Amino acid sequence: MESCLTFDPLYKERIWGGRELETVFGRALPRNATIGESWELVDRTADQSVVNDGEWRGRTLHELWLENRTEVFGENYRGNRFPLLIKILDTAEALSVQVHPPLEVAQTLAGEPKTEVWYFVRTASGAGIYAGLKPGVDRQSFERALHGGVVEQVVHRLATEPHAFIYIPSGRLHAIDAGNLIFEIQQNSDTTFRVFDWNRVGPDGKKRELHVTESLACIDFDDHAPSLGSASGEQLVHCDHFRIERWHLREDRPANEERAFAVFQCVQGRVAAGGREFGPGDLFLIPAAYWSEKIQGLTDDSIILRTRL
Repeated sequence: MESCLTFDPLYKERIWGGRELETVFGRALPRNATIGESWELVDRTADQSVVNDGEWRGRTLHELWLENRTEVFGENYRGNRFPLLIKILDTAEALSVQVHPPLEVAQTLAGEPKTEVWYFVRTASGAGIYAGLKPGVDRQSFERALHGGVVEQVVHRLATEPHAFIYIPSGRLHAIDAGNLIFEIQQNSDTTFRVFDWNRVGPDGKKRELHVTESLACIDFDDHAPSLGSASGEQLVHCDHFRIERWHLREDRPANEERAFAVFQCVQGRVAAGGREFGPGDLFLIPAAYWSEKIQGLTDDSIILRTRL
């Protein structure tokens, strides 16, 4: 087993996507496609991350989780699938206003709960997001706005900037506006309910499918005017599902403080691990068996995110 595992990204074409993965990170994207999402680390039935280098090249993340769990990930982890899904998002246009189901209602809606974090790598002038409701908005006023096609009047908008982040728990109404390049770290779920799509029509001249009934069952109507995240030292988010830290890598550091895996994403600069170099947009996983492997910053401005369970 290698001391540093990397995987092939899975590119997803979206109507709101763009080409920033090519222009910013130098990715070789499918031609003439608007790529909205790159699934960097995923273990789902229809989508699998595949090791792309070393003696385990060709093995899937699911195979590693089932067959080599202790040496790759560590002890005491349960479940049939790797519990995280990590993406890069490129929003050339605004996404729909949507919500992910909380645990207590997900099963009744045949869905999966999803809590996520957005880390803003690059933002255009005037870029922003929508999260939660404006102060004073309740379910009745939201439904009036929804039926009137003016949801933008009741959702809370925040400006974004590079290196800012926000925590999006299940139940929080949200949308990403145009002009954001984002690292998204989330529970392993692909359940999204769209409640409003800005009155747009698709290439076929029809409006996209919405899930109004399901969305109204999931939205936290007490969630008003949330703010962007506030880091506590290096710690960005520490919740029941994951721990995310931001390192300004000014000296060599071990990948972990315990015998467990860690996932790293390079935000800027260049870093080295396991005898390999990585630049902006790159993701690598340090297995539990190599928990003390050193991560080295190769440039003064090296910034990486570390994600653990």
